[in-house]
Formats: sequence, C-alpha cells, structure tokens
Amino acid sequence: MPNDFLSSDLFLLTLTVGLYCAGSVLYRRARTPLLHPVLLTFAAVIVFLSATGIGYERYREATGILNFALGMSVVALGYLLYEQIERLRGSLLPVGAATLAGCFAGVLSVVYIAMAFGTERRILTSIAPKSVTVPIAVSVVGPLGGDVSVTSVVVFCVGIFGSVFGEWILKRCGVRDPEARGFALGAAAHGIGTARAIDIGAVEGALSGLAMALMGLATALFLPLIEKYLY
Repeated sequence: MPNDFLSSDLFLLTLTVGLYCAGSVLYRRARTPLLHPVLLTFAAVIVFLSATGIGYERYREATGILNFALGMSVVALGYLLYEQIERLRGSLLPVGAATLAGCFAGVLSVVYIAMAFGTERRILTSIAPKSVTVPIAVSVVGPLGGDVSVTSVVVFCVGIFGSVFGEWILKRCGVRDPEARGFALGAAAHGIGTARAIDIGAVEGALSGLAMALMGLATALFLPLIEKYLY
C-alpha cells in the first residue's frame, strides 16, 4: 500500500512541484548558483526514485502534465520576441548574425569534439541541440533519429553549467556590456541561463529571453541541414 501511494500520479506530481518550490525558496535566500532549484529538484527526484525503486517510465507518466506545460511554454517564446521588437528594429543585422553564429558554433563545436572521441552518429545528433530549450531540442532530434532521453539530460546539464559558470566566464573574457552578456547566456544556456540573466539585471534578462527564442528558431530550422551536410 505505501509503495502504491508513493508511485501514484498525485504524489509524484506533488513531490516534483513541492521540491521545486522549496528549492526556489532556498535559492532566493542563498543566491548561490549551485543551489539552483532545477538542479536541486533533479538531484532530489533521482535520490527518491532510486530509494523507492520507482522506474523512470512510471515517473514520466505521472508527471506528463508538466511535460505538456513545458511544451506550451515554447509558445511564450513568441511573446519574448514581440516584447523586444523595438530593440530589434535597429539591430537586426548584429542580432541575426549573432544568432546564426551561436547556432552553428553551438551545434558543431559539441558534435566535432564528440566525433574526435569516436562517438556514434545517433549520439551526435542527440547532443547537437544542447543550447536550446528542451521542448524544441527533443522535437528536432526525434525525427532525425536521435535519443530524446540523452538530449534532455544534455540540455539540462548545459543549462545548469551556463547558469553556474556563465557570468564568471563572460567576466573573464572581458564581456561587460549588459546586452551582450544577456544574449550570450540565453544563446548558450537557454531557459536556465535566462533565469540567471534575470537575476543579474533587467537588460540581461530581456536580451537572454530574446536570444533563447531566436536560438530555438534557428536550431529548429538549420539542425536538419547541419546534420545532413556538415557531419
């Protein structure tokens, strides 16, 4: 009976949301990137599933509504673009060039490094869209024959890495302009990086959201061509 309760849809869904809310409170108090609520929830869920013996398939089925909501959030990216339309009008060329450069560099860098280690093609395709938000990444990778489970984990890890170390790396590289910093975080670390950019400042957050939306669009359009002709 206890195990049936622990594996029920209601408990697993409530547990996930509750862990995230608790992690958010802790993160706001500590202001430490290593205590990011997504990272804390991810680790806590893994420990819970391992301790109770509940399979991932059961967990994914129970929290399917969260996956649905995550997919719906992609639609909100259009609003981010709309909010920044005035800023874009005077910067179409640099923003477009930065988006294309970020898209191709983000995909080809990880693919060519993995190729050097002899990674099979299916995994190459799975890790290629590492810098875009999960719903877009898995939607692009699936038809290309990639493993969406690998994609989800890689995208998550990249987002956490960008959130924790992104600002430090930009400072070390001498990037001080708030618009450039925000755009870089959104382009490299998608939604989790954008959450960090919002913490840094309003300008960084706005440009990060814009970059996340544009990177998702560019990757969805160009990844099939990159996969076909460039690796």
